[in-house]
Amino acid sequence: VSRKKPEVYGSGNKTVVLVDCGVKNNIIRNLVQRKLKVIVVPWDYDFFKGITEKIDGIVVSNGPGDPKMCTATIAHIKKAITQKIPIFGLCLGNQILALAAGADTYKLKYGHRGQNQPCIEVGTQRCYITSQNHGFAVDEKKLSDDWKPWFRNANDGTNEGIMHTSGRFFSVQFHPECTPGPYDTEFLFDTFVEVLNKV
Repeated sequence: VSRKKPEVYGSGNKTVVLVDCGVKNNIIRNLVQRKLKVIVVPWDYDFFKGITEKIDGIVVSNGPGDPKMCTATIAHIKKAITQKIPIFGLCLGNQILALAAGADTYKLKYGHRGQNQPCIEVGTQRCYITSQNHGFAVDEKKLSDDWKPWFRNANDGTNEGIMHTSGRFFSVQFHPECTPGPYDTEFLFDTFVEVLNKV
């Protein structure tokens, strides 16, 4: 489901690498609309070797399957964490970021499907309605002290997002790009841009 070679979209002062694990086009649109240069690369592409310009941030896309099979992606994201490059993970990207951080994932009995999955932001009473389609989840109990759960599913309490205490690395299990689905969490793209502008 991933592309075979890198492709460039948009232009701007910040360059973001988007790792295509089966990316939805509206993720690309949301990044380009925010005046970012987006270099979309295959799921297993070593962007540290293949891209010569400065990488300001990394987005790890949605996609199908078991995240533990994405060994090359996990290795590249682990390296990006050590280099303190801001990272935003979406759906499968949430699971890949968790694995790169040393946590674990597991298969859900039925998975989460549909455009009306309620997610609560941890530490608040705010519930967002989200679009989801996944069969695996992050085991937040395996997160180190440097990481904290960010969102949880209101139906079954499973993890729906994680964030590093530095605020540089974060991810969500749902789809904030909102096509199809609600617009409740599209602001997360703005949150990512804010982090890029602070670095």
